[in-house]
Amino acid sequence: MALLARLILLTTAEAAQLRAKVEEVEAEMGSQIQQRCKIKAHLPFTFLCDVISHPKLLDAVEDIIGPNILCWGSSFFQKEAHDPGFVSWHQDSTYYGLEPPDTLTAWLAISDSNLESGCMDFIPGTHNQGIYDHEEFKSEENLLSRGQTIVGVDESKSQSMILKAGQFSFHKEDCVHGSAPNKSDDRRIGLSIHYVPPSIKETGFPGASAMVLRGEDTEGHWGVDMTPKKDWDPVCLAELDRVATMYNTQAPKEREPAS
Repeated sequence: MALLARLILLTTAEAAQLRAKVEEVEAEMGSQIQQRCKIKAHLPFTFLCDVISHPKLLDAVEDIIGPNILCWGSSFFQKEAHDPGFVSWHQDSTYYGLEPPDTLTAWLAISDSNLESGCMDFIPGTHNQGIYDHEEFKSEENLLSRGQTIVGVDESKSQSMILKAGQFSFHKEDCVHGSAPNKSDDRRIGLSIHYVPPSIKETGFPGASAMVLRGEDTEGHWGVDMTPKKDWDPVCLAELDRVATMYNTQAPKEREPAS
């Protein structure tokens, strides 16, 4: 499974309400939410925990990975209006550290994500071809912190995932994907949510944890994530910062490429 057709999670009004809450958080932080809310963006906020555990979303996830659903992470990806920021062609598998590399990612559009605003592009058929060779080209414009990039992608084969605010798409972590700069007059805001069944192990970060959102953890490979008692939960906020620091300093090295 490389990706699925776009699915509706939130109404236009609900998506607008979610965007307003995100922008309230940004006003309080004094920065883009993606600057601080990465790896486990949902951890300190009840409203984001409600998003990642939305019954309609979990129903779709269950159809793919089964009845036991764990969420180990989420991150915001934002591009301001006329922002040169982009995401280079890459596979998530190169830095997640999961065995087997089988995360299902839901990408939720909080504002419209289209060709003009720099929607996600996928290379169909790359989800079962193993790990491609990546090089690192760090850049202020690249939203990937390490600038991990697959060189020589045949962009003529790419497929764009155009989403209205409130819609989401799925992709498997080893599907090659990226996105272009935002040339529109509005912000492009997306939330990437990462789900796994209990059989998946995290090998790159000792003590990795996750939230059980449906069913149960039948394998015990993951610690238990704390849940916020309120928005801006200070204990969960501290844990968010700890995990982000750990990720930035201990990110797994790329696996040997398979193709």
